[in-house]
Amino acid sequence: MSRTVLERFPAGGPRGSWPAEEFAGARREKGVPARVVMDLESDTFLVVVEPRTPERVRE
Repeated sequence: MSRTVLERFPAGGPRGSWPAEEFAGARREKGVPARVVMDLESDTFLVVVEPRTPERVRE
């Protein structure tokens, strides 16, 4: 499964600030199925979009 990373945010942001979630929320409002995941290796939050799969046609 491949993902497209839209943006990266450092995990050590100011207390009470959620820039990755705000960025992802703004994308979702525009119809982009963005979500936030944590990259433990680099200690960053990633806003990602997974490729859409074609919907199955019901018969």
